[in-house]
Amino acid sequence: MSLITSIAIIGVTLGVASLIITLSILDGFERTIKSNVISFTAHMQLFGFDNQILPNADKAMQRVMERYPEVTEIAPYLAREGMIRSTGDIDGVLIKGVDPANDISAAKKRLVDGKYDLEESETGLQGIIIGKRLAERLRVAVGEKTILYAIGGTSLSLAQTRIMQFEVRGIYETGMAEYDGMFVYVNLKSAQRLFQVGRAVSGFDVMVSDVEKLESLAQDIPMDLGYPFFARTMYQMYRNLFTWIELQKKPIPIILGLIIIVATVNVIGTLLMMVLEKAKEIGTLATLGMRKRHITRIFVSQGMLIGLIGTLLGNAIAFGLCWLELRYRLIPLPSGIYFMTHVPIDLSFQNFLVVSLSALVMCFLSSLVPARLAARLDPVRTLRFA
Repeated sequence: MSLITSIAIIGVTLGVASLIITLSILDGFERTIKSNVISFTAHMQLFGFDNQILPNADKAMQRVMERYPEVTEIAPYLAREGMIRSTGDIDGVLIKGVDPANDISAAKKRLVDGKYDLEESETGLQGIIIGKRLAERLRVAVGEKTILYAIGGTSLSLAQTRIMQFEVRGIYETGMAEYDGMFVYVNLKSAQRLFQVGRAVSGFDVMVSDVEKLESLAQDIPMDLGYPFFARTMYQMYRNLFTWIELQKKPIPIILGLIIIVATVNVIGTLLMMVLEKAKEIGTLATLGMRKRHITRIFVSQGMLIGLIGTLLGNAIAFGLCWLELRYRLIPLPSGIYFMTHVPIDLSFQNFLVVSLSALVMCFLSSLVPARLAARLDPVRTLRFA
């Protein structure tokens, strides 16, 4: 292990480790953002054109489930703007009424305090689930009371303002500050009474088995149900987010190529230096009858050894750093900008495999030039001037 060989191994190690970490972070961003967006909006939302309320929710749900096997879940909701007040502060919120028996909202799986209890009680206060960011602004905790102000009916008249008191039963956190500070969840029946809409709903959250069929379902279901039903997919509702994700992934092939090329240049330089240093030994071997392909094989093996050691070390470093971030969340992020509270990591075997194979192939190819050069050395000249 000469100093030059060690430097070449370090170059391959850093290139492989940096690529795996970069791909793991980008995949983590994509997975986390998609997961958060889907958990709040589902794969698709059915709602009334021009925000009209939808009567006969049960019939619409039954029809969709019977005619479209691709739909795995459909949950009604009633969502309207309102105000929430505590003893500490008052803020604007989006009140979302959900059916506890048929609820696919994000808050159910992201509780950090209390319990997800939106069952309607015969006596006492009804429950409400709020985000952690909103709870901090209102300075409320689980068990404390809040008041919701809403404008009921189909017209936005101040004369129809209604007030209901709720008890905070749970606090959720998704890492997306925009949602954690805006959405509050109550029982669907409580929301219907609050907004005075009878048994009508605002729309339906829809989950499907194959997201590739979202676009066709978004066209077929509203046509089947008729006016005023209208559908939007998660890609349409959050076009900017998904465009940003795709933009982040486009430079990856270029970055992948450049970093690996830099690492393989080190391998070429190392083997060329070795060829010059071992010229006398190469001439001696050729004089003793060693064939050119055997000499070529020696330097190709040396290049592959450098690539193999560097790749294994790079994989170990990348896995260790990614595991530390997953376990201890060492790098925080402002949730108001990145829609998450820490750097996300997706430890995908595919990323390790692709980067490792690419590095080994590049090391093999970069070994061929010095190896061929070594095999073509004239033994007489090398021994004469050695």
